[in-house]
Amino acid sequence: MTPTLAIRQSVAGFTLLELIIVLAILAMGSVLLIPNIGSMSSRTFTAQAREVSSLLNYARRTAVVTGQPASAQFFPDPEINEPPESAAQSARSELGRSEIWQARGIEFAYEDSTQQRPDVEDGVTITFFPEGGSTGGSVILTLDRREAVISIDPFSGKVRTEYSDD
Repeated sequence: MTPTLAIRQSVAGFTLLELIIVLAILAMGSVLLIPNIGSMSSRTFTAQAREVSSLLNYARRTAVVTGQPASAQFFPDPEINEPPESAAQSARSELGRSEIWQARGIEFAYEDSTQQRPDVEDGVTITFFPEGGSTGGSVILTLDRREAVISIDPFSGKVRTEYSDD
């Protein structure tokens, strides 16, 4: 054997130490990354709940300031059910102002002020009046085991959000 052939045979491949170091680096990276991936859905859920609450408060303020009824429309996830354009247009023409929200990856339900749960396939409209009142009810958002109930008082129009992590 020539010396160059012996050197080539001993250099080929990785040492056990190099493999252990690479695996350790990958393990540390996954420990740091996996908890953040799990909390992404939680942050998305909380952001959507805040968006619904803000939209309702905006509609309430708009009704009081302009002296005209204002509404907020809510539709289920657009991937499951596309909101009908005619419903959105008719609400805008009937009422002074209408804002639209669509669920994105979360379950959406509505309970009216009489504790009835109507079908939400065609969307739900909550109207606020200049005197401060509203049609009332509760918007219920659910993702996995998390739930947010956004209640609208029919007499004062006040919006209150409650979270449960059952």
